[in-house]
Amino acid sequence: MIRFSVRRFLQAYLLLVFLPVSIVANAQQARIDLTQDMVDATDAFLGSLTAQQRNNGTFDFDDEERFNWHFIPRDRNGVPFRSMNDSQRAAAHDLLQVFFSAKGYQKAEAVRGLESVLAEIEVNGRFDRDPELYFISVFGTPGLDSNWALRYEGHHLAYNWTFVRGMGIASSPQFFGTNPAEVRTGGQIGTRVLSAEEDIARDLVTSLDSIQMSDAYIDIEVPSDIYTAAEQEIGPLEDTGVSYSQLTSPQQLILIDLIEELTSTQPDAIAAARMRQIREDGLENIKFVWIGSRERGDAHYYRVQGPSFLIEYDNTQNDANHVHLVWRDFTGDFGRDLIRLHYQAVASEFGPEHNH
Repeated sequence: MIRFSVRRFLQAYLLLVFLPVSIVANAQQARIDLTQDMVDATDAFLGSLTAQQRNNGTFDFDDEERFNWHFIPRDRNGVPFRSMNDSQRAAAHDLLQVFFSAKGYQKAEAVRGLESVLAEIEVNGRFDRDPELYFISVFGTPGLDSNWALRYEGHHLAYNWTFVRGMGIASSPQFFGTNPAEVRTGGQIGTRVLSAEEDIARDLVTSLDSIQMSDAYIDIEVPSDIYTAAEQEIGPLEDTGVSYSQLTSPQQLILIDLIEELTSTQPDAIAAARMRQIREDGLENIKFVWIGSRERGDAHYYRVQGPSFLIEYDNTQNDANHVHLVWRDFTGDFGRDLIRLHYQAVASEFGPEHNH
């Protein structure tokens, strides 16, 4: 009996010691495998382009253009769908299906498709509403051991992936928007591309009791847009809201569902890494804020903020039928934290003069 108990104890101890190591190793391998897939897809796309297209769509990794992101309709740099032939278009879609999860790719395509809806609504409008005006831009030379980045951007869509010499993958800023949030005319009537992102948050806010709501609700005018706009670098917003630890267990699950709805647009390896970081930071440190009416169809805003990340959502423009939704990382947008770690590692091994 004693021998059996000792054996069971040792088995449990070894599981505690080695299981986390195994999890970390598996996560690292998943990231490496994903990076290789992304490198291959990017190389295939670049290889399909003409010399002029490559010139338009490729930049040095340190080029300031890498930080020139936005979600409004405007002139952009990169290779747009409008300039692609059929084989190039196929390579572009192959690339996007590697960089997004299946859910993320479907949402990205649906956001792009809303440009056709806007073109019907805004006849002779001031903007060129065209689902072909979505651009792919590559910064640096794709590789497992190089610094490089890829941006996919157009109206209401801005995703950025940054790769830093084996240190990891940064995947923000990440932005989706929809106009209209709910299609009310034409062939796509009833479509709500970002329905889950509203409905899950609404489930949470309507479940709050009066005490919880007094912490979650900010009694101010609903903002006309997300507070962080398209800033290149941001810090935490006001430390207010109802905290994860104030929620009941069912409410906590709703909040996690909401966060995972955004992480799930990324490939599994990236989504899992985000959630690991959030849990390491402490779920109890996450806060949820709501501004505006809780009635469906009225203008509203919410945010979810933790020590390292921020989610902002607003639906206030066009009679509360126009959504902006962003994921930001306070230190990791555009890979800033990974680049800093890389430089520290190089300086430690070779001296500061090798920081390049």
